[in-house]
Parts: sequence; structure tokens; C-alpha cells
Amino acid sequence: MKRHRLFNSIVTRLLVLGLGIVVLTMGVLYMTLTRFMREDMGAVVASQQLTLAQYVASDVDQKIVERVQLLEQLAAALPVQLLRQPQQLQRWLQQRYEMQPLFKGGIFIADARGVALADHPMLPGRRGANYADRDYIQAALQGRVTVGRPVSGRAVREPIVPIAVPMRDARGQVVGALAGITPLSDPNFLDLLLQSRIGKAGGGLLLISPRDHLFVAASQPDLVLKPTPPPGVNALHDRAMAGYRGTGITVNAKGVEEISAMVSVPSADWFVVARLPTQVAFASVQSTQHFLLKAFALVLLAYVLCSALGLYLLFRPVFNAAAHARRMSRGRGPFEPLPVARRDEIGYLVMAFNRLLARFNDKQAELARMAHYDALTGLPNRALLYDRLQQVLAQARRRGSQVGLLYMDLDDFKRINDTLGHKAGDEALRQTAGRFSAIVRDTDTLARVGGDEFVLLLADLEGDAEAAVLRVAQKYIEALHTPLQIAGMDCLLGVSIGIALAPGDQTADALMQTADQAMYRAKAAGRNQYEVVRVAGTGRSELFSS
Repeated sequence: MKRHRLFNSIVTRLLVLGLGIVVLTMGVLYMTLTRFMREDMGAVVASQQLTLAQYVASDVDQKIVERVQLLEQLAAALPVQLLRQPQQLQRWLQQRYEMQPLFKGGIFIADARGVALADHPMLPGRRGANYADRDYIQAALQGRVTVGRPVSGRAVREPIVPIAVPMRDARGQVVGALAGITPLSDPNFLDLLLQSRIGKAGGGLLLISPRDHLFVAASQPDLVLKPTPPPGVNALHDRAMAGYRGTGITVNAKGVEEISAMVSVPSADWFVVARLPTQVAFASVQSTQHFLLKAFALVLLAYVLCSALGLYLLFRPVFNAAAHARRMSRGRGPFEPLPVARRDEIGYLVMAFNRLLARFNDKQAELARMAHYDALTGLPNRALLYDRLQQVLAQARRRGSQVGLLYMDLDDFKRINDTLGHKAGDEALRQTAGRFSAIVRDTDTLARVGGDEFVLLLADLEGDAEAAVLRVAQKYIEALHTPLQIAGMDCLLGVSIGIALAPGDQTADALMQTADQAMYRAKAAGRNQYEVVRVAGTGRSELFSS
């Protein structure tokens, strides 16, 4: 009787049906996947190599561009009269380097003769040395931004990549060169390339300078700064040196057949090669087949166990209801309404419950958002601001850093409300919040705390914190220089900013009050003004204004 009930059970039928579908699907998948891998593995591996080379080349190019842009900014900001004042020039270079230490090998300034006038960090033998024989200094003195030939540095004494930009006077004449040195060992420069190795039989990445016929870097250390193979040894390499970029199969200088992909690094006129021996690439087909067979066996076992348990749990309410009905029919329990359990009804009930739960969660999320965010602008409100402010102050106490708080009040906002109405005022607040939000860092918090009052919380300020907050304040003032478009009219607003800069030992209320008072003083001084109060650890404060 029990065996008959087992074979006629809907749970058994569903389990057998599902098992048949899974076995059939796995068989078709196994045959299709095996055929696909055997036919198309070469194209797939080539595409993967190309993607890897593009990613690494993009990373290298971005890091070179960052360094070039930094040097150009420093060269543009350098007062040329300092070239005649070595001590002041050295201090100027040290201050700028400490703010943007991208060049681990240091930065140095050479005059029009190529003689190094100042460097930082100071290395023995660099200041006073003549670098006129270096290609990057020659190019910079001729007015060109150049990524030089990778060499072993004179002062750094390890393989480096030098970059130099020209320095010009007010008439545009080149008066010197600003050079930055990056060691190839710098973990923030070529880390993706140097640490990448594909397979166990020679696969990896190469960074090649066709201009210098040189391996700039490689995931195999013995190739670094070695000359490239002569023409005729590797046909695909010869095409790449001539400008070809793409994928192909070739035999390298060691006689190993490889799938290679070449991608340019435009900023340095280099190219990246991602290569993988074909023996490694196509060996994965057989190992994948073995893996699939093992995986399918484990999946079948897991399917049987999980499905049996899942179906039992799914239909357990029906079993319980049936058992309860039997007890009632035998007089072992009181009569009461029983749930009607069917496959479609159970599914409908589950879906209905899920929809109800989803609506409940949405309401909960909406209530939580209403409690912590401003309904008009979508910005955090005062309650959420206070919570984050307390967290930031605690973090500042642990790290010994500074916290900046900008209390902002819009100028002439009341005029818009009075003349155009409250809807126009709401639109002005939304547009203002949008402009302010575009300036906020991910680690900072912009909140609306009143009618036309906004607060910006700057976390974890280190170094010249005062300069940082003043730059941010100026950005917020400039954000409102362009009139707002409201009801077809140009409306110009300003902002008065009170700034409190303090260590982490302050309370949230004290910091807010200090910034609020500074804002009122800035507002009294006129439109688009800011006032800074720097609070010392003992509670003393210093006042600055603009």
C-alpha cells in the first residue's frame, strides 16, 4: 500500500520528470559544448587575449596620461623666475611633489642646458648633473612632451620610465624641462602587466617600445629592457613593429607556437602583447570535458537530494492538512475549515504572499527614506546628517584627521519665492541641489537642513585641510554663477557659506553651531562670501573670511 502511494505521488512524478529533463539537458549541453570548444577555441582564446591586452594597455595608457598631465600642470604653475633661485625652486618642487607623489623616482627641473637645478626626493648625483644627452630632456627642450626611452636610471639605479615636459616663459619660449621618473618596480605603475602570467608554459604579457626596439616590461623578468628579436625571427612580431594591431598565431623566438594579441598604448607609442601557447589553450578542451562529466554527476546527485527535500518542504502544508483532515474524520479533533491545497493554488498563494511582502518592504523602505531624506531634493536630511557627522568625528579622532563642515544659505532665494511663487522656489531648490550634488565626493555628505540651507560634510581631511575646504567652497560659489532656468526665466542665486574646520574631539552640535554662526557672518558681509572658523583641539577658534 505504501509502495503504491509512493509511485502515485505527485512528488515522485515531479522528481522523475525533472530528473529526465536535467539528464537530457546535460547530454545535449555536453555534446554541443564539446563541439563548440573544439571548433572555436582558437577564436575564443584570441578574443580573450585581445580583451586582456586592451585592459592592460588602457591601464598603462591612463597612468602615463596621469603623469603627463601632472607634469604639464606643474610646468604651467611654476614661476620661471625661480629658475634663478635654486633654494626657492627646491622648496616649490617639494611642496608640489608631496601633494601628488605619482613619480616614485622623483621629479627634477633642468635648465635650458639640460642641467638639473632641483629635484625631489633628493637623490645623490642628480642635482647638478647634465641630462642633455637624454632623449626626453632633448625633446622637452625642443618644446615636445615626451615619454623617454626606458633605461637604468643614473640616480635611481634601477629600470625607469622617464617623462619630460617643456617649461615656457611668458613669451612662450622654452626655458627648461620638468622631468618625472617612474621606476618599473613601482607597484602603482605597471602592476597589472608585471604580475600577470597566463598559463604555466610561457604565457604572459609584454610591453614593447617599437621606437626603441626594446621590451619595456614583461611578466617574465628576464625580458625587461632587453632588445626585441631581429626581423625575420617572428613574423607576427615584425608586423606589430610595423604597426599591425590585432590577433594572430605565430611561432616565437624560442620555437613555441602562441596565440598573441597586440594593442597600442597611444600616449607612449608602445604596444602591449598578450600571448598564450596553443598547447595550453587547446589542452583545456579535454580537461573541460572531464570536468563537465564530474560536474554533471555531482549536479545530478545534488538535484535528486535537493529536489526531494524541496518538494517535500513545498508540499508539507498539503500533507499536514491531509493528516489533520484524517484526524477530524476519525473524531480525533474538532471540525474547522481546512485549506484546499492544489498545485496551482499553492503557487498562487505563494505569489500573492510574495507580492504582499514586497509591498510591505516597499512601504518600509519608503518610511525609512522619508525619515532620513529630504522629499523635495532627495538629499539627506538633518537627522541623517547628524548621524554621519558623529561617525565622521569618531573616525577623525581615531585617525587624527580634520573634519570640514560647510553651512550654506542661498542668497536672494526669498525674492524668487515672493515674485514667482513657491513652486518656482521648489524648482530652484531642486536645481541648486543638483548642481551642488555634482561637486560632492563619494566619501562626503551633502544635506538639506532647512528651507534654503544646505550643509556639506567633508570627511577625513589631511594635509592642507584649510586649502581643501576653501577650494570646495569656491566650487559651490561658482556653481551658482550660471542663472537657473525657472518658469522660462533666468534666476540668479548666490550662496553664503560658513565653514567650520575642526579635529575629531568636537561634538556634532558644537560643529554645526560654529558653521552656522560663520555662515551668518558671511551673509552679513555680502553676496557669495564665505567665512572659515578653524577650531583647535582645546576649543579655541581662528576666524578667516573672504
